[in-house]
Amino acid sequence: MKTALHLRAGAFAAMIATMIAATPALAADPALIAAAKKEGELTWYTTQIVNQFARPAAEAFQKKYGVRVNYIRADSNEVTLRLQNEGKAGRVMADVFDGTGATAALKAANLVAKYIPESANRLPDRYKDKDGYWVATNLYVLTPGFNTDLVKKGTQPRTFEDLLDPRWRGKIAWNSSVTPSGAAGFVGVVLAHMGQEKGLAYLRQLSGQKVVGLQVAARQVLDQVIAGEYAIALNIFNNHAVISAMKGAPSAWIPMEPALAVFSCLSLTAGAPRPNAGKLFIDFLMSEEGQKLYRDADYLPVDPAVQPKDPALRPGDATFRAVFMTPEEIHDNLPKWGAIYKDIFR
Repeated sequence: MKTALHLRAGAFAAMIATMIAATPALAADPALIAAAKKEGELTWYTTQIVNQFARPAAEAFQKKYGVRVNYIRADSNEVTLRLQNEGKAGRVMADVFDGTGATAALKAANLVAKYIPESANRLPDRYKDKDGYWVATNLYVLTPGFNTDLVKKGTQPRTFEDLLDPRWRGKIAWNSSVTPSGAAGFVGVVLAHMGQEKGLAYLRQLSGQKVVGLQVAARQVLDQVIAGEYAIALNIFNNHAVISAMKGAPSAWIPMEPALAVFSCLSLTAGAPRPNAGKLFIDFLMSEEGQKLYRDADYLPVDPAVQPKDPALRPGDATFRAVFMTPEEIHDNLPKWGAIYKDIFR
């Protein structure tokens, strides 16, 4: 496990928020705006949900700058494969792309251009690639969730050790895919928290709980818990539990420490056919205006000055601790975590 996988306090983020509170929003470079308008449009490969974020963000950008956004929605693996195929064919179509797992693989294929917008300078360093290849737009925080009809609030497991209680045997489910939001991601956060020896011992104990592996996305794992198929879901997006609860579902999340926090990262494509429009779009999403769009869509913005609708969802000193993992850390370690999952739980 890399030493970079460690717990990072929220004090620095709070300090940054205080420092920038009185700082005026940065305007985009007029020359960049003019060049983007000349290009007229851009193509965005996105993992964001269309109705929840992609369409509203595209419409807001077009209204502001008069530059059309053509978006194509896919998961991180599909975005990666699509761009790799385009790169091999020598015909890259996307100007920008986002995702939790695409950047590292595409960097290796020389398909990511270096670009960090000026609007991102106000953010804590952990939200920007030190080499300039990506900037984080929003956080995905992975925690357990539970069905409040099946588990009375106040009796839910609050720690990793609580999950070993015999009463939860056969009542816990997770996504069995080798993804950060699946069992492999849970393995990763356990090892980061406990260390290799203690972490492996804990995971062997947890395997005795007969955790059910489902070949569906984390959102669908939570849906099955809400439907009463299982009592507890591991490694679900905590904001999804809140969104469902607001619609009347028996859904809640657990601020089990440490949670796993991963970044949705935005990058400019190397060889982008409309690089100026792509750069302006990245600048827009990282501006305070763009970060508020993430907030309004019930996502967790990375800008410390833009509070989520439910501030308790974002890790920090006033909420709960998390392990923050960069795309490179996930890319380098995910195969090992997946192998441990298969060895212990299958």
